[in-house]
Amino acid sequence: MSLAPRAVLVHRTTEYEELVAHHGTHGQAAFFLSSRGRDIEEVAERHRRTRRALAEVTSAVPLAWRQARVERADLDRFLFAPEDVVVVVGQDGLVANVAKYLDGQPVIGIDTDPGRNPGVLVRHRPADAGTLLASTASSAADELTMVEAVADDTQRLVALNEIYLGTAGHQTARYRLGLENDGGVVEAQASSGVLVGTGTGATGWLRSLWQERGARQALPSPTEDRLLWFVREAWPSPATGTSLVAGELTASAALTLTVESDRLIAFGDGIETDALELTWGQTVRVGACARRLRLVG
Repeated sequence: MSLAPRAVLVHRTTEYEELVAHHGTHGQAAFFLSSRGRDIEEVAERHRRTRRALAEVTSAVPLAWRQARVERADLDRFLFAPEDVVVVVGQDGLVANVAKYLDGQPVIGIDTDPGRNPGVLVRHRPADAGTLLASTASSAADELTMVEAVADDTQRLVALNEIYLGTAGHQTARYRLGLENDGGVVEAQASSGVLVGTGTGATGWLRSLWQERGARQALPSPTEDRLLWFVREAWPSPATGTSLVAGELTASAALTLTVESDRLIAFGDGIETDALELTWGQTVRVGACARRLRLVG
């Protein structure tokens, strides 16, 4: 007998909750903000809207379904099942946070603060949750391209927006960069790191680099099997070059980076706490991931 679907509601702690947890009480948090010229009511109202949205989505889950909730900080400890339907209640970035832990489960993005969030990934309102859940099996879903980094010691990292490779601080990253199947051409570089991004990431960090460089390549669409990559602030010297600083990767292509620093890291979607640790001589390969994020609607 097959299991009933499970709705997994993904949310995050609100700014208001973080403030009260840090300062102890609502009054202390309000005093802290007022001393900096801000009113706690603005933060509290966003908190209330988020909680109302979460309650509305919870009540819309079909009675025959199972339910679970997971906070963003606990995602790396939560076990998603094949029959799950993931409902992200919050900001666009929360969809990116959960994407790396999924393997084909459909994702419904619910916007808790329309007008404040861009709504690129959280495309629906809380009132739509019941209809979307009931029709998940037949609903159209976009298959969003993801990017992965695989190190030679089998460490693996997957991201929806982008992967950054560089130092954990502001020091110079030293490495050798090359493109697979490019005749073995590699270049020693010293830079602020390398960014490899997807079409979904083209609404964020990747786009800012693309605009800054005036890049010739068109930005990829979220479902396109094409990535763009940029080297940040490459430094020319007698030992390091700047000829390989930007490009695109098709579905079968990859960028390779061999570490020539004591320690580099690779992290995805801005989450530095979940990073690959890379040491001198290690090689990491970055390219499109075979997995896709199934985003409903």
